[in-house]
Amino acid sequence: MDKFFAINKSGSNIRTEVLAGITTFFTMAYIMFVNPDILSAAGMDKGGVFVATILATAVGTLVMGFIANVPYAVAPGMGLNAFFTFTVCGALGFHWREALAMVFICGIVNVIITVTRLRKAIIKSIPKSLQLSIGGGIGLFIAYIGFMNAGLIKLGVVPELTHFNEKGPILSLIGLFIIVILMLLKVRGAMIIGIISATLIGIPMGVTSVPEKLFDMSALSGINDVAFAFFGDIGIKSLFNDGRGMIVLITIFAFSLTDTFDTIGTFIGTGRKSGIFDANDERAMNESNGLKSKMDKALFADSTATSIGALFGTSNTTTYIESAAGISEGGRTGFTSVVVTALFIMCLPLVGLFGMAPAQATAPALIIVGIMMAESFADIRWKEFDEAIPAFFTVAVMALSYNISYGIAAGFVFFCIVKICNRKIKDVHPILLGATLVFVLYFILMAINQI
Repeated sequence: MDKFFAINKSGSNIRTEVLAGITTFFTMAYIMFVNPDILSAAGMDKGGVFVATILATAVGTLVMGFIANVPYAVAPGMGLNAFFTFTVCGALGFHWREALAMVFICGIVNVIITVTRLRKAIIKSIPKSLQLSIGGGIGLFIAYIGFMNAGLIKLGVVPELTHFNEKGPILSLIGLFIIVILMLLKVRGAMIIGIISATLIGIPMGVTSVPEKLFDMSALSGINDVAFAFFGDIGIKSLFNDGRGMIVLITIFAFSLTDTFDTIGTFIGTGRKSGIFDANDERAMNESNGLKSKMDKALFADSTATSIGALFGTSNTTTYIESAAGISEGGRTGFTSVVVTALFIMCLPLVGLFGMAPAQATAPALIIVGIMMAESFADIRWKEFDEAIPAFFTVAVMALSYNISYGIAAGFVFFCIVKICNRKIKDVHPILLGATLVFVLYFILMAINQI
């Protein structure tokens, strides 16, 4: 084991790697509750998504550990699952099977751009300010969904705060307070503890429904409803029907763009500081084809996990920033990922137990994730109006239109407008310019169809 993962050579040991894996698991275990809750809103079987979430996480994390030998966990991404449900299936009207088909294609696209120089071109085409605003905007979008699921905001002619005369919002508030307090006290696994606590408190309140069987292996059969579901008549076969080719391509582009920068940001933000990735890795990634650097292999593992996740029946998987918790405990090799995989697999028989968590118990976790993702706003130079304009429109349109891809489109369009006005259009990368023209063409076609 030590020889395969080079544990001692990396400056770690088996005990440390196991502890790191346990730590990472507890900081990200909330996804088992939250992902089924979000994707079930698109019409998917909640129990099936629970199983798909665990299988996609286990396989993706195992691939990361064995291929790249790095201590990162892969799971369905927050923000990407919201985009899947509320934008692709909700606003755009695609069936969830068709959305899974797009996720599958996105994974294949990401694999292709990972093993070619195209990856380098795409990464360099998006300015840092837009990358930061996209990440922060998705965080605000997720938090808004959390407020809605919690019942803390009521929609009417004008949205308003609830009067707290119902038990659901009160339970969400209790769960939110628990998570916030635990995180301030730096308790590991604060979100999963908060979700479990709120779920249990919700039983006497009448919000949580206790299933007849907590340990029900038959519940695992729900995977049959979502796994490989997009290979039927509704799915990849119907994806380009009714002249929807343009919006399908834009949606896949939005999936890929968000997933790519989320993953790269996680790798660079945590790997450089810990020494898992160094300057040589990043230079090799930028200068070569194939899978020659450790980061190349990690990006390849992340990309393949997306398509694997779609086959099981879940939205895009991505490398989790929560892996930083395990890294901070000393995890340095893929053996940490193997431990995370084992712990997720052990949760499979508990589908009935985990399924009892109501939306009001998982909603606080969405709000907290939104807070953490808002960190990227700090690195945007808001005092420089040229940078603030596209960043603001990215965030505002994304949250207010309830559509992640529209926010990305707005940011791209206003970035180009700023450069044109400043007579710096040559500074706009051809890839970004081309994507902007595609977005504009889509809005024109959408306007024509509405007339």
